[in-house]
Amino acid sequence: MTTANVALHTSLNKSPSRGRINSIDMMRGLVMLMMLLDHVRERVLLHLQVSDPMEISQTEPGLFFSRLLAHWCAPVFVFLTGVSAYLYQQKGRPLTPFLLKRGGVLILLEMTLVNFSWLGSYNTLYLQVIWVIGLCMLLLALLHHLPRPVLAVLGLLLVGGHNLLTPIQFAPGETGYWLWTILHDRGFLLAPSEAAIAVKISYPLLPWVGVILLGYLAGRWYQQSEEQRQRFLSRTGWLALATLMLLRGLNLYGETLDWQVQPTLLMTMMDLLNFTKYPPSLDFLLLTLGLMCLALRALERAAMTNPAARWQQVLADFGAAPMFFYILHLYALLLLYSLALLVFAPNQQTAYGPMLGVSHVGWVWLIAVLLAAALYWPTRWFAGFKQRSHWRWVRYF
Repeated sequence: MTTANVALHTSLNKSPSRGRINSIDMMRGLVMLMMLLDHVRERVLLHLQVSDPMEISQTEPGLFFSRLLAHWCAPVFVFLTGVSAYLYQQKGRPLTPFLLKRGGVLILLEMTLVNFSWLGSYNTLYLQVIWVIGLCMLLLALLHHLPRPVLAVLGLLLVGGHNLLTPIQFAPGETGYWLWTILHDRGFLLAPSEAAIAVKISYPLLPWVGVILLGYLAGRWYQQSEEQRQRFLSRTGWLALATLMLLRGLNLYGETLDWQVQPTLLMTMMDLLNFTKYPPSLDFLLLTLGLMCLALRALERAAMTNPAARWQQVLADFGAAPMFFYILHLYALLLLYSLALLVFAPNQQTAYGPMLGVSHVGWVWLIAVLLAAALYWPTRWFAGFKQRSHWRWVRYF
């Protein structure tokens, strides 16, 4: 690639006003909109519970594929956190204190602002995706000092090998239960009957550490030429999907439940794509990270081909202020739901008691689209404010 072409690529794929890589911001923005869809579902369609993995005979296709789409969010968040950590380090800044502070702030936010936003109460402390990203950053602060080959082996082992640990289980009260619940098995650290505030681990840690390590290693791709990066992204994405087709197609390894031929082609496809998220199975991560690599490549090429496209700027704006949007949309949902309860009576019975809900997943999509449009401008404003501000606390959002 000539010097002129490198300069052209840089100008097309970076926002001069923010100094950020647009394709990464667009990727974040895209999955954040999918996250919004899933959180609307959890707010107004909670009476139609989805298990993990989903029970396809009891889950209608619209709900199944909406939930499957949302599976993309957490792996992309964690992987790109690793990429961003590497790029931060390449600016000559010390990475360890950065990760320790950011990780600690994320865990604090999860335990306070984020947790309260779900139900407007503080009866149960749910430790979810923000918690696990924070823990992964704390561990990356220590692990990034290891040689890259060691990090690669460790990352691949955690992502690809943790399914072998599934038979290991501890009952509540047994020695090792707390540690194993944090590392691998989703469950309560403190049950509602044991404490005034129950504590539940929703995102077991081990495989996510592997994902952030792989993201950190992949950060080097963003120091390569455009052709090299495009090649890395394409090959990695297709390799992941080909591996998935082999492992899942033949029911060899990587998923809790084997798929089977169902009464209809659609149900068979649903069964084939029915993956475990808690903790994320190897097949789950092959699908989501493989598609992420291909999407990053496509977004980068789009940014080069037509950098002025409005949809690209919209996605990049959402992705430039991820924590702000995350907290904003949760409290917007809480406020709207609370206002709706002043007008309408609860009409659905859920595991959490009577709640107000809609009758079909199509309403979830409509509400998500309207809410995304309403929250775009404050998110865009904050992204610009964050770039201009000299207040350090703003950077955490």
